[in-house]
Amino acid sequence: MKVTVNDSCIACGACESVCDAVFSVDDVAKVNEAGISGNEDCVKEAADCCPVNAIEVE
Repeated sequence: MKVTVNDSCIACGACESVCDAVFSVDDVAKVNEAGISGNEDCVKEAADCCPVNAIEVE
């Protein structure tokens, strides 16, 4: 699974609250690639809850 955060991120923190093993938010959301394995379900949930659809999952 490949996860990226595009430029529309508004740093709201929703992704981090849903899946803090993978996402952290400072000025924008960042992806912890090492945390993706085993957390695929919460990554998809975080992408679904993003208000600006900034999380891209492939």
